[in-house]
Amino acid sequence: MQNSSRTRTNKSAKRGVVALISAIAATASVLGAPATASAQDYAAGSAELNTEITNSIAQITSDSREGAWVTRNNIHAQVDPLGPSGLPIKNAVDAAVNGIFPGLIQEKLAAEQAARNAQAEAQAAAQAAAQAAAERAAAAARFDRGSCPPAADVCVDIDGGRSWLQNNGQVVYGAVPVSSGGIGQETPRGTFYINRKVKDEISYEFGNAPMPYAMYFTYNGHAFHQGNVARTSAGCVRLNQQDAIHYFNNVGIGDMVYIY
Repeated sequence: MQNSSRTRTNKSAKRGVVALISAIAATASVLGAPATASAQDYAAGSAELNTEITNSIAQITSDSREGAWVTRNNIHAQVDPLGPSGLPIKNAVDAAVNGIFPGLIQEKLAAEQAARNAQAEAQAAAQAAAQAAAERAAAAARFDRGSCPPAADVCVDIDGGRSWLQNNGQVVYGAVPVSSGGIGQETPRGTFYINRKVKDEISYEFGNAPMPYAMYFTYNGHAFHQGNVARTSAGCVRLNQQDAIHYFNNVGIGDMVYIY
């Protein structure tokens, strides 16, 4: 069975070589007899090219799959200067390769297309990332930091009802909406430092009211915590849940808070 299979493969290869040689001869006849010296030179060059291609295709019969693919591409590159009249040669080359290595060309072309698609996707992702970075930089340049100093880690704009986090003067989160103390219970303004954090805090003063993700910035009970930002507080700075969680996870003991 193995000898029979090799015999069929060799016959297929030989048919491919014969087809290629026939295509080369047909291409040469299409070029026609030269009428000028330059045409004669071109015809001579074409004859030399045909000889190189014939020798190359013969090599395919002994090539590995990778070698056959390289040889096929080399032949295509040599035939490219012939333009449309080189198409029969390319077709004959591909027929010979497919006869010896069925599916090789389709497999390689599909892999090349997949690589091009992956490269295009990577370029698109890089462009999108660059655009997003440029937009963030532009937004940061437009961001109104009020009087909050670069040294502050947490800024609160009471009149603006907003807060944000900073790192070396650069805004890294926010601004996000907040609520603060109402009349008679105003949130103190100035510079403070986080002195205590309690994830599941409750307020004993206000009937064990929940104060999740509490971060105290005074020793008089003032803290950042999750709460209803649509209502004034008793002096704390309230945050929506996702913002309270982010603050709790990213603000540390001793971080500077500036409230204005």
